[in-house]
Amino acid sequence: MSRGRRLGGRLSWKEATEGRLFALPFALGFLLWWAYPMGYSIYLTVQDWDLITPPKFAGLENFAKLLADPQVALSLSNTAFYTFLGVPIHLVVALALALALNVSLRGVAFYRTVFYLPSITPVVASAVVWTQIFHPEFGMLNAFLGLFGVPPVKWLFEPAIAKPAFIFMTTWTVGPQVVIFLAGLQAVPETLHEAAQIDGATIWQRFRLITLPMLSPIMFFNLVVGIIGSFQVFTSAFVMTAGGPQNATLFTVLYLYRNGFEYFKMGYAAVLAWMLFFIIVFFTIVQFRLASRWVYYEGSKH
Repeated sequence: MSRGRRLGGRLSWKEATEGRLFALPFALGFLLWWAYPMGYSIYLTVQDWDLITPPKFAGLENFAKLLADPQVALSLSNTAFYTFLGVPIHLVVALALALALNVSLRGVAFYRTVFYLPSITPVVASAVVWTQIFHPEFGMLNAFLGLFGVPPVKWLFEPAIAKPAFIFMTTWTVGPQVVIFLAGLQAVPETLHEAAQIDGATIWQRFRLITLPMLSPIMFFNLVVGIIGSFQVFTSAFVMTAGGPQNATLFTVLYLYRNGFEYFKMGYAAVLAWMLFFIIVFFTIVQFRLASRWVYYEGSKH
């Protein structure tokens, strides 16, 4: 009996040691690339640091500047416009494409691949391509609209049009959402549609009363991830417009970048980063709180 206990003890110790060794890379990566930078950024919020000289204690000066800086409100309003208009449009486009691709036809796999490929294109490359597409004189989009008599549009040079142009551009990368919606559509039991069809339900009624409720968890996931991602828009604005015209595309992360790496105000940039973090957390919590009102999970009581 004692021998068996000793053997079991050695095996348990060996398994625990192996488990810790396998978990060590993740733990070190988390500490070095997540926990330490986040902790250091908290430290920087009360420092004045220009990346060259040592940090100097600034107290609450960075927070006072945050409340008085008009560019903060402007960047937040630009980001909110891009997020709360763009994300619903992306979801509708992705769902429409998923419905169109949810068919058993020859060659449909090719079209699924075609719609997914833009999402794996490097963001900088996509931004350069779309800069040419939006060109007011030689752009492909204006050339296409000109076939219908539409005069040239200065897409990235008009403050009122620049953000809608960005939203239109990002529909190019709805591939991941399409794939997720497509997986959800294929998981909807066909027996439900057959039973509803026997009862005389139309296609629209089956879509509204069966497909949409069954897809609500997928829609919720795409909504949460889409809002989190849209609040962090940066690369396309940095490459295509640098925040212009007239700061119409000055998004929050771009303004954060400017303060940290152009104005060399790293302490203030850290305050902006934590402000954005808490805004994202707030909207994520709100979405989870409201999810019980419209998200249906199979087997749930409501």
